[in-house]
Amino acid sequence: MIRVNLVGEARRPVAARVGGGAGIGGEGERRPADLALLIIGVLGLVVAFSHFLLLRYQVKEKKVQVAEAQLEVDRLAPIIREVEAFKAKKARLQNKVEVISDLKANQQGPVQVMDRVSAALPQLTWLTRMDVNQNNLRLTGEAFNTNAIASLIENLDRVPEFLEPVLKDTQQSNERYTFVIECQYLSPAVLRRQKELASASGG
Repeated sequence: MIRVNLVGEARRPVAARVGGGAGIGGEGERRPADLALLIIGVLGLVVAFSHFLLLRYQVKEKKVQVAEAQLEVDRLAPIIREVEAFKAKKARLQNKVEVISDLKANQQGPVQVMDRVSAALPQLTWLTRMDVNQNNLRLTGEAFNTNAIASLIENLDRVPEFLEPVLKDTQQSNERYTFVIECQYLSPAVLRRQKELASASGG
């Protein structure tokens, strides 16, 4: 007679199922960690992609600004060239005006000196020579007496442009006296400049 142990055979699958259940429980514990890593990775990709899009937008915006600036430069280029040409032309004209002014001043200098000296000449005196060297004036002339020479020196001393006239030489020849008078000459422009500086300094 054969006996079959049904109880033992029935228990084995139960034990196996219990063991198998333990394995399933371990995999369930790892799933939240894997999911968290996956979420972090996805978030990192989203942040990186967002940063990339932001940089791309900024680069595109800068390109647009550069293009607009280039268009403005191209639009203003003819105007800039005209302004530069006008400045160059103005500088040339200004240079010509200064040259003409200098020429007039140089031409008027001796004429003004002659006018001042002629106005200072008393009676019985006349000039035979007048030398102007920069700011130095030398007058050579003749007079009938020494009083006329003294009057000439006094008259020159009253003229603001003539500084400290001095009698350098006098000689008598027959009834005439030859004389040499020297002094410094300052142009009216220099005198005005000195007055302006004196007024500015309070003196």
